[in-house]
Amino acid sequence: MTHENLFESLGWKRKSDSKSLMEAHKSIPIPTTLSFFKKLLAFSGPGYMVAVGYMDPGNWATDLAGGSKFGYTLLFVILMSNLFAILLQYLSAKLGIVSGRDLAQACRDSFPKWVNVILWLMTEVMITACDLAEVIGSAIALNLLFGIPLAVGVVVTAADVLLLLMLQAKGFRVLETLVIVLVATIAILFGFEIFYSNPDFLAIIGGFVPVTEIFSNTEMLYIAIGILGATVMPHNLYLHSAIVQTRNYAETVEGKREALKFSTIDSTMALFFAFFVNAAILIVAAATFHANGYSEVAEIEQAYSLLTPVLGAGLASTFFAIALLASGQNSTITATLAGQIVMEGFLNIHIKPWLRRLITRLIAIVPAIIIVVLYGRSGLSKLLILSQVVLSMQLSFAVFPLIVFTSDKQKMGVFVNGLIVKILAFAIGIFIAILNLWLIYSFLL
Repeated sequence: MTHENLFESLGWKRKSDSKSLMEAHKSIPIPTTLSFFKKLLAFSGPGYMVAVGYMDPGNWATDLAGGSKFGYTLLFVILMSNLFAILLQYLSAKLGIVSGRDLAQACRDSFPKWVNVILWLMTEVMITACDLAEVIGSAIALNLLFGIPLAVGVVVTAADVLLLLMLQAKGFRVLETLVIVLVATIAILFGFEIFYSNPDFLAIIGGFVPVTEIFSNTEMLYIAIGILGATVMPHNLYLHSAIVQTRNYAETVEGKREALKFSTIDSTMALFFAFFVNAAILIVAAATFHANGYSEVAEIEQAYSLLTPVLGAGLASTFFAIALLASGQNSTITATLAGQIVMEGFLNIHIKPWLRRLITRLIAIVPAIIIVVLYGRSGLSKLLILSQVVLSMQLSFAVFPLIVFTSDKQKMGVFVNGLIVKILAFAIGIFIAILNLWLIYSFLL
């Protein structure tokens, strides 16, 4: 049975011209003679590109707000979100490796055209909300480090398309290497921040215990859903299902099983890395601001200006701003790729990556400039948190199709989700949907 016929027998409408990220598809060789660790290194990279979305400027805003206002209480939300992410990214990688298509292509193959158009439009809103966070975060970092006005910084962020184009031309592995370096930079800098802030470690442990107050306190629920939306990024489900296909693994059951094993290790390790960064931001905010009576530090600039005087460490604020800039630039790379994957996957329309990047960024720049002009810094920070809540609202529309596809025996064959994975995945999807409905209900009241 040929590869094409195999896909048809599994219930997929395989198209020869529908390879995900055509320019990078199967571009990274995986020699069969490598040792375990060398093979793991060959498969490593996509997980860290996914993890970038879990430590973007949107996370900073929600984690800072949660830590300064509620101390260590919402640490359990970060942990829970990270565990959700590990399972969902595993399913995303499985879909890409087994079916040879990304989540957007799978939707196009399975749903009526009108459903796909709606899903595409919703996903574009989601990616714009994500890119909005990168625009705001990068502009704030440029302002803090170099004194560039926020409105100018927002416009300057459009120029990063040139960096992205240059890196894409050098190959996908170069792009992954840059991402990993920036992720490591963020983690190291926040390691210093934790050292400077001297947190209460018993309180940190207590913060991982769930509290029922989250359902009665609308403000806490709003920030918690913002953390969830900032951590479990819906565009990452589209991204991961595509970039795992950059590895040239064998198109056999054994080859796919091996690819899934190493890809799962890669993404799980990377997501625990992201968990450390997210938890570190909230811990620093709790130890530095909440513990000293600053309970309303929801703005990144406010956190920057308070870090040095409160901690008494001259480099604390500088490290904070450098990590923010690294975070914004990192997330820019992955948001661009996700936008390309979604447009090509849902609509089967192929446009130049630089044009796609420019369109996405311009859509994000317009509301950011308007908010800067009308409301200044505080408005920008509120818009940053709102963008994460919008992401959380969109999450169910990516999660449920992913779970349905990977639980379909006809589509996945021997790789179909087991009973326990199905139960856990649907429980996560339903829980996320209920949280969002509860938030809407709370605001209506």
